[in-house]
Amino acid sequence: MRRHDQLEAQREALLSQMRLIRSMKRGTLSVRPEKVRRKGHKEPVLLGPYPLLVRREGKRTVGWRLRSAQEVAQAREDIAAYERFVALCKEFAQATEELGELERAEAAEEGLKKGLKSRSSRVRKSRG
Repeated sequence: MRRHDQLEAQREALLSQMRLIRSMKRGTLSVRPEKVRRKGHKEPVLLGPYPLLVRREGKRTVGWRLRSAQEVAQAREDIAAYERFVALCKEFAQATEELGELERAEAAEEGLKKGLKSRSSRVRKSRG
């Protein structure tokens, strides 16, 4: 199997794996206490810790409190799926880059083969 065909097959396999990902989320799972104002207390009271899904959106960091163990488990799966997706994208980019370099090299080689005819074998038109 030619290297060109191997790279095409690799790219198709990577795309197939990407298509299998049905749910993903960017971010990390964090556990933080929460400050809450209570009646009869002047200062906020720390409660928790509570699980949060946290990520950057532009210049801000945003977080969502996860209410149940099921939400935490789903967030873990979605974060892992996103990390897998990013890894697949990197592999796809590398394969595509290598494929492009290979195709350019093949095209340059073809151009050299066509341009190697000797001048004596060419028929020159006389101007008259």
